[in-house]
Amino acid sequence: MTVKTIILAAGQGTRMRSALPKVLHKVANRSLLQHVYDTSKQIDNNEIIIIYGHGGELVKQTLSEIDAQWVEQQEQLGTGHAVLQADSLIENEDTLLILYGDVPLLSKQSIDGLLANVSTQSVALLTVNLENPTGYGRIVRDDTTDRVLKIVEQKDATKKQQGINEVNTGILAVKGEQLKLWIHRLDNSNAQQEFYLTDVIEMAVNDGIAIKTSQPEFIDEVLGVNDRKQLSHLERVYQSLQADKLMELGVSLLDPARVDCRGSFTALGQDISVDINVIFEGNNSIGNNVKIGANTILNNSVIADNVEILANCIIDNAIVGAGSRIGPFARLRPQAELAEQVHIGNFVEVKKATVAKGSKINHLSYIGDATIGSKVNIGAGTITCNYDGVNKFRTVIEDGAFIGSDTQLIAPVTVGKNATIGAGSTITKSTPDEKLTLTRSKQITIQNWQRPVKKEQ
Repeated sequence: MTVKTIILAAGQGTRMRSALPKVLHKVANRSLLQHVYDTSKQIDNNEIIIIYGHGGELVKQTLSEIDAQWVEQQEQLGTGHAVLQADSLIENEDTLLILYGDVPLLSKQSIDGLLANVSTQSVALLTVNLENPTGYGRIVRDDTTDRVLKIVEQKDATKKQQGINEVNTGILAVKGEQLKLWIHRLDNSNAQQEFYLTDVIEMAVNDGIAIKTSQPEFIDEVLGVNDRKQLSHLERVYQSLQADKLMELGVSLLDPARVDCRGSFTALGQDISVDINVIFEGNNSIGNNVKIGANTILNNSVIADNVEILANCIIDNAIVGAGSRIGPFARLRPQAELAEQVHIGNFVEVKKATVAKGSKINHLSYIGDATIGSKVNIGAGTITCNYDGVNKFRTVIEDGAFIGSDTQLIAPVTVGKNATIGAGSTITKSTPDEKLTLTRSKQITIQNWQRPVKKEQ
């Protein structure tokens, strides 16, 4: 079966009260439209057509990597009119799947169930039962046979029809030959004066085509976004689903309601423990027996086995070797690569640097553009001065070196193997192996010095 998915993404979204097109607002750091597209890409033998309108150029620019045909709807005259814009791309033998760019949580399973119902003799329609169906098109069925007869929009419904709880999601699947026939027969003689795609349901019934309905696993799958409150609600629904998936894979979440997953995982080991307010972004790989402390952000990083990340750390595009200990309040910036059993302590920042096995940077230090050997100890307040205002330079600290507190290493510079740098030094030249190097002046005491006294007003 060849499927063509038409994603309707032309709406302005005035209730969002935003200059940003509605479909570019985000759930879990991905646009609404990106969510719909990503789900559609899971369908075999599928071509994707996106109907865009309001803010269209920005939508296309923002999602430029999407593999889809873009079709503009210059005037927003309803869902039927939107689908009509893709008429020239629809072949008679196609199976057309209609999705919406502001309905981000629809699952592949629900789509599969829908597609299973479509044939030359049937249109597949996704419906849902709501306690409060206000605002939705009602599914009108025959009282005797329970066959679907038509969909009536809220503003056109009688009082009796408004009492129907089964509503239209707008998501349907239909054969191309039939859809092409019906969309050209749509008219806008309704309260909204729009061309409703839902009118094809009544046309199908009149042509003797059965309407086969299915429903999603849960209601939130088919909820759209019209305002900030609905966007926030779907964010929480999505995060709850991600938390459930993590726990099913064996990850311990101390409070599932306070962990946000805004990306994916290449690998997840056993016995991972995640404290509250942790955020996962990008694509991460986490090994076995890893502990992640509260308020930590992990982005596009690799964490090996037996790592402990203490509270309030940011690890961004970095690699952390097995048995290492990070934090609290540490920041690993892009291209930070730590080998096994490395200690990075509180208020330490590492950027574009490699740190070999067993080295320690425990307090209040900046290590940037550096190569750190094994079993190096870097004292508190040490800085690699890597930037002259124009260019970056590299610092090399060889195996076994000891760097005293409050040292400035003016790159490019090399500290030799097993060398010691005295505290408070400013090192501008490379230092020899096995030697003590320091730059402090001789300590003196001024005998007659007096502390300044505050002058009376």
